[in-house]
Amino acid sequence: MTNEMFDYEIVAREDFSDVTYLLEFHHPLMAKAARPGQFVIVMSHEHGERIPLTIADFDKKKGTITLVIQAVGKTTREMQQTCQVGTKLYGVVGPMGDPSHTGGAKKVVCVGGGLGVAPIYPQARAFKESGAYVIGIVGFRTKDLVFWEDKFRACCDEFIVCTDDGSAGIKGLITDGVKLAIAKHPDIGELVAIGPPVMMKACAAMTQPHNIKTVVSLNPIMVDGTGMCGGCRVKIGGQVKFACVDGPDFDGHQVDFDDLMSRLRRFKAEEKTALERWSESCRMKNEIEAASLTRQSPAYSPDNLPVEPSALPDPFEEVKGG
Repeated sequence: MTNEMFDYEIVAREDFSDVTYLLEFHHPLMAKAARPGQFVIVMSHEHGERIPLTIADFDKKKGTITLVIQAVGKTTREMQQTCQVGTKLYGVVGPMGDPSHTGGAKKVVCVGGGLGVAPIYPQARAFKESGAYVIGIVGFRTKDLVFWEDKFRACCDEFIVCTDDGSAGIKGLITDGVKLAIAKHPDIGELVAIGPPVMMKACAAMTQPHNIKTVVSLNPIMVDGTGMCGGCRVKIGGQVKFACVDGPDFDGHQVDFDDLMSRLRRFKAEEKTALERWSESCRMKNEIEAASLTRQSPAYSPDNLPVEPSALPDPFEEVKGG
């Protein structure tokens, strides 16, 4: 695991939707060490919070790591604005977590829902490289949100797209795709699912009657990523495990999903407050910058400024992290 604190240049970016975006950054040592299922902890700038992000792809020849991020909170929205090609991430630690075990199974179903579509890709590719028959199943709300279809088709023997509105693939939940795969292939040896907890829980419930080995990747709240803080603890078969060092992959039939979902909601109020504070500070900053441009025009007047820069709140003051 590499943990140097220096700049990592962003060499590519792609926006899949108004909230989902891809960042590819240069780090040859990390790219060489990365394995499917692992994650990194990122700081976008010196005063930013540390956030865990699952590795969506890695290229050992190019020396790059790819992340697919959803702008849902203060830090991920801030990164959506500031992380552009040519800019640099302040710090990246990783690869972290136990790599996924992608050998041994002859027929595998790889399921990705929502943002889980990105990290399921390297697993599907690794299973294919190990000689397995790979069935890929991904789910989106609508056709406009579908991404990486060509990449999946290149490594999957069968590929099913599910959309809520039926605008692409089959209309229905991702579990409808899983149901089709199980009905068609009674010899499935393993199912791997990454996505919202409710989706992974539903997949595990569907495979259990068929005795299909089911692996899920858990995403609890995480702070240090080394097992010291205990923030990412999860209940597996009645025992407490830590997702950062014992996972993130676990037996889906042993996971206490209700406990996981309860813990994920634990800091909703603080997360909302942090986002509101940051959004307000951004709005005020933009108003000041726009007003400053008018200083070169005849219409400029100091009275047009909405607020003095010194009056802006510090967006990182008392912001809850983790």
